[in-house]
Amino acid sequence: MSEIILQTPATPEDFEKYFELRFRMLRQPWGEERGSEVDDEEDTSHHLMAMHMDKVIGVARLQFFAEENSAQLRYMAVDDTYQGQGIGRLLVAAIEKHACEQGCKRLFLHARENALGFYLHLEYGIIERSYLLFDRIQHYKMIKFL
Repeated sequence: MSEIILQTPATPEDFEKYFELRFRMLRQPWGEERGSEVDDEEDTSHHLMAMHMDKVIGVARLQFFAEENSAQLRYMAVDDTYQGQGIGRLLVAAIEKHACEQGCKRLFLHARENALGFYLHLEYGIIERSYLLFDRIQHYKMIKFL
């Protein structure tokens, strides 16, 4: 595979591609409507996307909580075609690096049950079973100390 580039979306076109992958991977399979992949914290969060050629193949978002010296990894997704090729590990490593550079001491997330092994391999620990998304997708709160 040719080079994978990690970048922050900068243009409206970048964000359109970024949100399209988030929707396609994290919302559309469960019958959710377009727009459900966006929330009120987009403007204050750090966005990252993995690019292969001109295609967005992975996305992640970092949301900061300054009062707690921590951040949350959210909306992590890798295109089905590119899963198992290290794209997710690249995204998480870059998110962790950015969080450290911003002074964060803890990074937490809510992982879907089918992603637990991935995050456990990256040294995140399970804190608790958290919520059930769309009444069917179990999530677990996980943490990693940076």
